Amino acid sequence: MSLLSLSELGVILRGRPVISGVTLDIAPGEFVGLIGPNGAGKTTLMRAALGLIPAAGHSALGALPPAQRAKLAAWMPQSREIAWPVTVETLVMLGRVPHLGAGQRTTPADRAAVESAIAQMGLGPLRHRAATRLSGGEAARALIARALAQETPLLMADEPTAGLDPAHQISTMETFAALAAQGKSCLVSLHDLGLAVRHCTRLILLGKRGGQGCVVADGPPADVLTPERLEEVFGITAAYLHTADGPLFQPLRITR
Repeated sequence: MSLLSLSELGVILRGRPVISGVTLDIAPGEFVGLIGPNGAGKTTLMRAALGLIPAAGHSALGALPPAQRAKLAAWMPQSREIAWPVTVETLVMLGRVPHLGAGQRTTPADRAAVESAIAQMGLGPLRHRAATRLSGGEAARALIARALAQETPLLMADEPTAGLDPAHQISTMETFAALAAQGKSCLVSLHDLGLAVRHCTRLILLGKRGGQGCVVADGPPADVLTPERLEEVFGITAAYLHTADGPLFQPLRITR
């Protein structure tokens, strides 16, 4: 059983091929980090997988009708712009829209999902604040909470830890890991390779070959981030240590 299945997925934007030939499956219980340098196509791949932009090949999720898709996958985009001054609580409640019929009032189950999401992201003190008055990090946590409240089997997030302080970065990654441990799946794009190595069960590394983004490696973090791939894809060296406190990854030098 796969929660996300892509076959030979490719995207051309403004006449330029961005990604090509992406085939992968994500199973329940996986916490997958999507990594790669700027411009490798991470955001494009996630948007194409969700059916938000035209793509060649096949995405089982993208092929579904929007209403059905919204009950299977929650999406947190990279943009943190919040257009209306609704309260944080109301913003998180918007995650329940896929579960409500036309004109249907929220149920105790909806309110319980919102309370759980607010608690998981530590937003209790901010619940009555206008979402447009949040800091960048607070807005990120509120949007993650909205995605959590959707209670879908798959959660996809584009750079969810960007702008968060270290404590909230770790907390957010632990939240995703806990969801995976419960049998859900998370696919998150990350630039912080240290967080990816420490928390993700699997990494998908995108790089450019022939001018197009493609999957360079896919597997456990230690198998993906080899010295040869770090040099080829990122142009860096790094220290990768296995300690009693878990794996540690630290980029060291630029090689080109």
